[in-house]
Amino acid sequence: MVSTGRDGRPFALNYARPAVSPPAVVPYAYDPLRQLNVLPDGRPAISDRDLLLACGTTTSTAGSQTHFDD
Repeated sequence: MVSTGRDGRPFALNYARPAVSPPAVVPYAYDPLRQLNVLPDGRPAISDRDLLLACGTTTSTAGSQTHFDD
């Protein structure tokens, strides 16, 4: 049996919150001509050691955009 509140809704729904992801700010962008992630100043994102330490990776969607077998 499900416990309900005064309004007849299941008790847990009074406290459930929708899962909302916080907006992500990515300090690099994918350059399709060079096929790599670049910083705003044009350097490859892989060259920024502090960025790699903070993000852990600079993954892009390049593979899925350039290869049919990914």
